[in-house]
Amino acid sequence: MTITPAERLRIAVIGHVEHVSIGRAPALPQPGEIAHLDDPCQIAGGGGGIAFHQLVRSPAEVHLFTAVGRDEAGQAVERALAQINARIHIAYRDAPHTRDLAVITPDGERTIFVIGEPLHPQRSDDLPWDVLESCDAVYFTGQDPDTLIAARAAHVLVVTSRRRQALAKSGVRADVIVGSTKDRREYSTLADYAPQPSALVMTEGAKGGYIETADGVTRFPPTPVAGKVVGSYGSGDTFAAALTWYLARGFALVEACTRAGKHGAAVLRGINPLEWQLELE
Repeated sequence: MTITPAERLRIAVIGHVEHVSIGRAPALPQPGEIAHLDDPCQIAGGGGGIAFHQLVRSPAEVHLFTAVGRDEAGQAVERALAQINARIHIAYRDAPHTRDLAVITPDGERTIFVIGEPLHPQRSDDLPWDVLESCDAVYFTGQDPDTLIAARAAHVLVVTSRRRQALAKSGVRADVIVGSTKDRREYSTLADYAPQPSALVMTEGAKGGYIETADGVTRFPPTPVAGKVVGSYGSGDTFAAALTWYLARGFALVEACTRAGKHGAAVLRGINPLEWQLELE
């Protein structure tokens, strides 16, 4: 196993960054009730946003390919991204930017309300797609099959299982597909993909998770959470980003999943995942 020096890596994220409001609630409201959120905060989140924020906690050169609406929410997201030391590639849309409301209940579980359609970059956007050819890894959570084809030029391609349709349309063979057995949108098996990826990684919360390949199933251990689980928003996307990082470094898949588990577990300790993400080793 050859471990690549961290400072030499180039990694890209392709996907949506949403204007997310997160807050606590004593319970999800019943029909006709009003729920008040405590300690609300706003972040540039979503699947692409959370993964991107985790990856910039590394010495690598990180690129983000995303789309932003031309409204107040889009402007807020763009301002937040501009403060980060990374390469941001934005396609602008004459549409409202997607807003999310993430409600955290006392058990730490999150319920997400998505307002509007997530905005994604497309291959036809005037963005420096040729950068992907020189990337050590790409994490894909976009929707355009053509951008997925461009991403395949990277050395390692990790794709969220939420993008099964884009994968099927692109005909691309991913190196690793990552998802969760606890999310109906994400749970899948190797047989659900054609062509099949080299590996399918499924997390199982406190049980750890497993890796499915053509040779069978291998488990990886859970990471104990230090203290009470406060909020689960962003844990899965943080795990996926850290997994992408460790695979780009050259770690074997079981070791990469084990290491990534520490990052996914870390954000369970707070409401705002960006405040709890660990530095990437």
